[in-house]
Amino acid sequence: MSNTKTETKKAISDMEAKTEATIKETQKTVKKSVDASVDAMTQGYDKFVTASREQLEKVMPDAGKNFDEAAKAGKANMDAWVKANEILVKGMEKIGQEVTDFSKSASETQMDAAKKLMAVKTVQEAVELQTGWARKYFDTVMSETSKISEMYVKVANETVEPIQARVSATVSKVSKAA
Repeated sequence: MSNTKTETKKAISDMEAKTEATIKETQKTVKKSVDASVDAMTQGYDKFVTASREQLEKVMPDAGKNFDEAAKAGKANMDAWVKANEILVKGMEKIGQEVTDFSKSASETQMDAAKKLMAVKTVQEAVELQTGWARKYFDTVMSETSKISEMYVKVANETVEPIQARVSATVSKVSKAA
C-alpha cells in the first residue's frame, strides 16, 4: 500500500513538473514569436513609410507635411497594437499560472482525500468523507472558475485600452478637422 502511495505521489509530482515546464516553454515561444512579429512589422512599416514618403515628395513636394502626420498616426496605431499584445501575453501568463496552481492544489487535495478514504473503518465513514470532499471540491472549482473568468475579463478590458485610446484620439482629431 505504501509503495502505491509513493508511486502515485511521484507520478503527480512528475505530471506537475512536466505541466509547469510546458507552460514555461510555451510562454517563451509566444513571447519570442510576438517579439519577432513586432520587430518585423516595425522594420517593414519603417521601410514602407520611407519609400512612400520619397515617392510622394517626388510627385507632390508640398505633401510631406500631411504624410508625416499620417505616418505618425500609423506608428501610434502600431504602437497601440503592440502594447495591446504585450498586455494580452502577460495576462495569459498570469491565467496560465493560476490554472497550474489550481491543478497542483487539486492534485494535493485528491491525494489527501485518497489517504483519508483508505483509513476509514466503515462504509458510512467512507460515504460521509466522499460526500464532504465532493461538496468542498465542487465549491472550490466554482470559486476558481469564477476567479479565472474574472481574470479573462480583466485581461480583455486591459488589452483593448490602448486601441480604444487610439480610436478616441483619431475621432477627436477628425472631429476637430471637420
